[in-house]
Amino acid sequence: MLEKVDLSKETSKEDYKKIITELELRVGALQRDAKELKIPTLIVFEGWDGAGKGTLINRLILPLDPRGFKVYLTHTAQSEEEIMRPFLWRYWNKTPERGKISVFDRSWYRRVLEDKVNKSIPQQQIAQAYNEINHFERQLTDDGNVIIKFFLHISEKKQGKRLKDMKKDSAMSWRVISGKEWKHHKEYGKYLDAYEKMLENTDTDYAPWTIVEAHDRRFAEIKIFETVIEALEKKITEAKLAQKNKSDKKSVPVKLVSLGTSALDKVDLKKNFSRDEYHKKVVELQEKMRQLEFKMYKKRVPLVVMYEGWDGAGKGGNIKRLVQLMDPRGYEVNPVAAPNDIERAHHYLWRFWRDIPKAGHVAIFDRSWYGRVLVERVEGFCKENEWKRAYKEINEFEEQLVNFGVVVVKFWMHINKEEQMRRFKERQEISYKQWKITDDDWRNREKWDAYKVAVDEMLFRTSTTYAPWTIVEANSKYYARIKVLKTIIKALEEKL
Repeated sequence: MLEKVDLSKETSKEDYKKIITELELRVGALQRDAKELKIPTLIVFEGWDGAGKGTLINRLILPLDPRGFKVYLTHTAQSEEEIMRPFLWRYWNKTPERGKISVFDRSWYRRVLEDKVNKSIPQQQIAQAYNEINHFERQLTDDGNVIIKFFLHISEKKQGKRLKDMKKDSAMSWRVISGKEWKHHKEYGKYLDAYEKMLENTDTDYAPWTIVEAHDRRFAEIKIFETVIEALEKKITEAKLAQKNKSDKKSVPVKLVSLGTSALDKVDLKKNFSRDEYHKKVVELQEKMRQLEFKMYKKRVPLVVMYEGWDGAGKGGNIKRLVQLMDPRGYEVNPVAAPNDIERAHHYLWRFWRDIPKAGHVAIFDRSWYGRVLVERVEGFCKENEWKRAYKEINEFEEQLVNFGVVVVKFWMHINKEEQMRRFKERQEISYKQWKITDDDWRNREKWDAYKVAVDEMLFRTSTTYAPWTIVEANSKYYARIKVLKTIIKALEEKL
């Protein structure tokens, strides 16, 4: 692909002067429109050392309102915090909020470029990385993000000349002093092969590559401006049309259609332990959990434990018994409530990516990303196409965690309606438990049947070989606590 690119393209000074001012004005206006319509934009610059990424990024952002964008320099080595998490964690944290722009000087493609050429990761992980990158970009564009990707192309000869010029220039010599750029120049052929494979595997309809012939800076600038303008104009037109259609439509009640089968109906909620049995077992299991926490820290194995379940099913008490003997420096409990304004301004998975534990640590989620296909679905807080595609997005998210080495354990805490009512009344009557019962609990109870349909579909569509669901019979709190501890211990022992 790259060998067929015509690198002789040029723009004269006269033509450049006639065109550039108008392009700058249009980009500035489109930034304002995108802000008003809350369209997030990611602009990626990849390409050869010496191709002019820094200069071209600077030219693009000069006409923009600096309060509306951030530029990220990501070709530097990963920090310790980043190395200890899946490689896309670093980039999820840099995705823009709605209406803003993130510009990347190098990006998530480092994984399939430098790491590939340096052979610092196995070949199997390269193929895996292509899939994860495509999933990442598709999830963002499905959520309304615009992704514009530039590859700045120059010949081997041109690269060598520019590196020599930079070495002679006192203001630029610092950029080549490390020798990394010269090493890359000597390996031009290897990088050419890596770039070709990158373009081939990640040029998609939702996030296509634009190859920029970068021998002539004026030509490159104009092509970049025109590409950004075209992408933003298209998205803005779509957003305005969607806005108009939304205002014309009447709200339609949410329909929940049963799958015709229910995993919950098959659960035996009579399972129980006596008080003596429970106290004997729980101490043994808590001690084992404490020992495993130390072992997983030494082996750098991360653990994600996720609780979903009916209101009143005992999630809080269960978590308390799980961590009772664990070292608090090694785990964090993340209670998940309705998203705040900052969280709503991003893809719904953004806030959960931020809380992924580093290698050797534990993250416990009291409620989770499954809110998208439960409460948001049932209450109509998201559109039908949004919660329907969330099953795939969630499976991809969890697969990426497991690919990195995370042990993912997911619990549905199950009780029946009668037990829930008993616990609700108990909470109302006992003063120190009254904070646990809210109006939302009673409202949700009225929609029990609708939630049951959503839960059954969630279990069916997201119980995978790498992250299966465990339904916990929770009418007996004693039984539920023992089952959870045993399940986590078994998963960790298998991994270790």
